[in-house]
Amino acid sequence: MEWLKGFGILIGRILVVLIFFKSGIGKIENFEGTAQVMASHGIAPYTNFFLIGAIFFELAGSITVILGYFARFGALLLLLFLIPTTLIFHDVFADPKMMVEFMKNVGIFGGLLVLLAVGAGRFSLDYFFRGGKK
Repeated sequence: MEWLKGFGILIGRILVVLIFFKSGIGKIENFEGTAQVMASHGIAPYTNFFLIGAIFFELAGSITVILGYFARFGALLLLLFLIPTTLIFHDVFADPKMMVEFMKNVGIFGGLLVLLAVGAGRFSLDYFFRGGKK
């Protein structure tokens, strides 16, 4: 049954970070538009600096988690990205749609905390490079 646990962790870690991977790619594809949205939320005058940082955190974090290579570090990067993002962009609790977005981020935060606690599991590069040791 150990393989089933490892397989569950593999699928879970991929699913929890796909949103960050897609978002990071989207920020690259629409760099100017994303910078404008960030500036409208008060992230100025260093909007491009913070946007590049967001792209790095999202892509580096999601790729390391998907591969299971330094997955805990990747989860930490995504947690550090998620905290200010949630507080800055999803803070209008009177709007039911924003409340759903806020709660979605809280749920993802919980999934990343679990990943931080249990690691990448058996089907990961971390496990492979450690010679099959936990």
